[in-house]
Amino acid sequence: MPAAAPGADNTSGPTPDEVGEMYDEFGDMLAMLLGGSAVHIGMYVPHGDRPPVTSLIGLADVGQDQQTEFLIDTIDLGPDDHLLDIGCGTGGPAIRLAERTGGRVTGITVSRGQLARCEERLRESTAAGRVEFARANAMRLDYADASFDAAWSIDCFPHLSDRPAGLREAYRVLRPGGRFLMTEFALRGVPDPAGVAAYSELWTCPPPRPFPQLLTEVAEAGFLITKVQSMTSNAVLSGELMHALYRERRDEIEERYGKETTFRTDPLMRPFRDFCRDHVDYYLLLLRKD
Repeated sequence: MPAAAPGADNTSGPTPDEVGEMYDEFGDMLAMLLGGSAVHIGMYVPHGDRPPVTSLIGLADVGQDQQTEFLIDTIDLGPDDHLLDIGCGTGGPAIRLAERTGGRVTGITVSRGQLARCEERLRESTAAGRVEFARANAMRLDYADASFDAAWSIDCFPHLSDRPAGLREAYRVLRPGGRFLMTEFALRGVPDPAGVAAYSELWTCPPPRPFPQLLTEVAEAGFLITKVQSMTSNAVLSGELMHALYRERRDEIEERYGKETTFRTDPLMRPFRDFCRDHVDYYLLLLRKD
């Protein structure tokens, strides 16, 4: 969000602390605009019937829940497996994964605020003893080689200033044969610089890179690609929904965060929406370590 722009020229990636500080300060604001069920793109074009909703924020939560369920189906975690959730957000997907599969989950985030919400959610769940959370840096994991049977990273890699380092770390901590599910944005076409700057500032991210670059980095990290699925329509609709919810809840946001925040955010929302619609692709990759 606008309090922590990653460099004046919006080309350098944020540090883990900058990403964490953004979520610490504006995590609740993201929940107001993106939905509070999780912190990732929602599945607004689901594989099945979509439940009826009566509000935009209700639609956002339904979308996020459906995305979580789809990702759980895709990773296919066994009851004896241990998964690392890289960039676990507020903990909803990690807890739901453990509840559905019976497997163990370790979730990590750079945000202290998110970590507190994770622990709160865990106390309210039936997954106690099978889920744990920690503050950690995805580009320098504090886990031994071959520690996990599987890993996933839902909308975390877009924040990383060194994506290849994050991929190498994910590969390192997986056991041979381990699966890694990741979602990532990719640049399409030649965008207006204002759109790139709005995306980078609102999300505390480096600019998205073309999809072929991601595939090259995946291969260089040692992964084999099992599945690639475009979910771009969901990212486009998420951008539309964030734009609409910001307009609808602007007064509430200003009361919570102050006039300076809305003054800085107001001119970013339209170019952000246009950029998401015209120049952002969104992919799911299911990878495997030999």
